[in-house]
Amino acid sequence: METTLRGVGVSHGVAIGEVRHMGTAVLEPPAKQIPAEEAEREQGRARKAVEAVAADLMARGNLAGGEAQAVLEAQAMMAQDPELMADVERRIAVGSTAERGVYDAFASYRELLAGAGEYLAGRVADLDDVRNRIVARLLGVPMPGVPDSDEPYVLVARDLAPADTALLDPALVLGFVTEEGGPTSHSAILARALGVPAVVALPGAGELAEGTMIAVDGSTGEIFVDPSDDKKAQLEAAAAQRKAALAASTGPGATADGHKVPLLANIGGPGDVEAAVEAGAEGVGLFRTEFLFLDDSKQAPSEEKQVAAYRQVLEAFPEGRVVVRVLDAGADKPLDFLTPSDEPNPALGVRGLRTLLDHPDVLRTQLTALAKAAEGLPVYLEVMAPMVADRTDARAFADACREAGLRAKFGAMVEIPSAALRARSILQEVEFLSLGTNDLAQYTFAADRQVGAVSRLQDPWQPALLDLVELSAEAAKAEGKSCGVCGEAASDPLLACVLTGLGVTSLSMGAASIPYVRATLAKYTLAQCERAAAAARATDSAEDARSAAQAVLSGE
Repeated sequence: METTLRGVGVSHGVAIGEVRHMGTAVLEPPAKQIPAEEAEREQGRARKAVEAVAADLMARGNLAGGEAQAVLEAQAMMAQDPELMADVERRIAVGSTAERGVYDAFASYRELLAGAGEYLAGRVADLDDVRNRIVARLLGVPMPGVPDSDEPYVLVARDLAPADTALLDPALVLGFVTEEGGPTSHSAILARALGVPAVVALPGAGELAEGTMIAVDGSTGEIFVDPSDDKKAQLEAAAAQRKAALAASTGPGATADGHKVPLLANIGGPGDVEAAVEAGAEGVGLFRTEFLFLDDSKQAPSEEKQVAAYRQVLEAFPEGRVVVRVLDAGADKPLDFLTPSDEPNPALGVRGLRTLLDHPDVLRTQLTALAKAAEGLPVYLEVMAPMVADRTDARAFADACREAGLRAKFGAMVEIPSAALRARSILQEVEFLSLGTNDLAQYTFAADRQVGAVSRLQDPWQPALLDLVELSAEAAKAEGKSCGVCGEAASDPLLACVLTGLGVTSLSMGAASIPYVRATLAKYTLAQCERAAAAARATDSAEDARSAAQAVLSGE
């Protein structure tokens, strides 16, 4: 009998197939004692396993490329955390086996972070995955991960670690469903990049029996268990209709009445450029430069290395717009040479621009490298700072850009509510705003973007978040400047219409989402988008906001 479940749709498309569950987690190792003379040998085993797992994660990152590479390299750094390794060795020294020492050290670290309210507590899937891989290697058992199958299937898991998501084969994994996670988790972002339909935060996902036929709608978040032939046909017809609409929609982003809305790509490095160009991106709205700095957590990359990487991206968009975000270090992206290790809550501490202002040499080198990379190119370079809180921050960044001789527009990311509330003040110092809706939601609702339990507060349809978007866009309009969105909110086609109605002047997203957004925008006039935006803001919940906007745009 057909039943319907509802989670959070995070990656567009429809997948119909049998359930296959992610390989089970590593079992807890036995707590047996070892003689003192074996401690040194066990410590060596532990070190070798950690290095092997870190190398494997780095290799997976190199294969995946782009944004996935940055995520996996950060996870490899987690595996090699010196404090964690020291704790493992201490436990082995008092009688634990290597595998038990690793298991207990990670458990302690996990509990410590959660108790301290630290940002990394939200990276539970990442932390557990690193532990499981190390323990599996020590026990000599298969790594937990994607099941072996000759036939395509829908993958179901409690959560998916980035190492698993990054290398999913779309030819075999039709879609995936997780019990945890949120719309801005690593797995959700990587699913969109892969173009794999995905639903997260589905209560009871683990109870779906192996081999059960399900249909996954990554747009609505609906899961149809044992769907009827009629339901399958209906979903497949809808998917075919969407595909035809995508193929018919080409050219620059615009509403039905010709109001231009440039559609840009979010990229993590040169490896993402080809997909962005193929999707028809009109430029880059968010170039995350962290990938260069994650290669070596102990020192910044040289100016020469940065120039080469930046120029490779800039050359791909002649006469296009490329918006570069300077290094956003701290919180979930710690770097040994930059970020303090003793902050009680790094997400609320020294991160983003604050880190760079504390290390002006790192900022100066990056800005100088960007200036040199753009020399002689017709590209429209724009450079923005992450985590701008107020006008003082914006002025400090603009001054640094001028001192480095950077001939580009300087901008500020709106990720902190104070920046939205005082946007006109900030715009006295910079030339554009870019809304990072992922972090803006996190700070607005005190809801960690990696924690599935608070995913409803991370929903970009939340009316309070739409209010902050509108404040920022209105401020930019009053100052005659631009205000784009580069957070994951822009990848939702319906929400893209609402954002346009709120006054946002450009939208940037993962390349796979661009055709969906382009096709949807082209169906509605600016006036319709404005009415949908007003209707969404007049509600009191994310669900009601989406329904209200949908009703306006469908003419109900």
